Amino acid sequence: STLDEPILTTIGRDFGKVGRKTIQVLYPKGRDNALREWDLWGPMFFCLSLAVIMSFLAPGQQASAVFTGVFALLCIGSCVVTLNCKLLGGHVSFFQSVCTLGYCVSPMVIASLITLLAHRIIVTIPVVAVAVAWSISASVGFLAGAQLANRRLLAVYPICLFYICIGWIIII
Repeated sequence: STLDEPILTTIGRDFGKVGRKTIQVLYPKGRDNALREWDLWGPMFFCLSLAVIMSFLAPGQQASAVFTGVFALLCIGSCVVTLNCKLLGGHVSFFQSVCTLGYCVSPMVIASLITLLAHRIIVTIPVVAVAVAWSISASVGFLAGAQLANRRLLAVYPICLFYICIGWIIII
């Protein structure tokens, strides 16, 4: 039982799962459906990381507004995309979809870190473009099991908009 184990054991196990799922998103070859076992620790970590990094990139007095905006966009956006998938008849649980979309933000976090370090638009635009494409590719690949045969484009379009909006925020 997990109730009887020490806290450090539980935290270590959870960090291990987050690491495995992140690697599965960053290197999607040979998907073993680890994202079928949803958790919200990884998505929360990536959401907070991106919001903090973006607040560092913002001008001094706008840092808290940028943090709030990015955090809200990620949380509300993933819920809207998930709701769209469910309304289209997708066979995926709400939290599983939110988990997948949250883990697929990890390339965007890497792109925002590079933007924080480089501060050159010539570097930022291609890095963010690759991160957006990677995030879209990973999330569409993982949500392929939702069984949206003739409505796949209607489910992919909001996913693309979601990650393009995040990418645009990183660029500006």
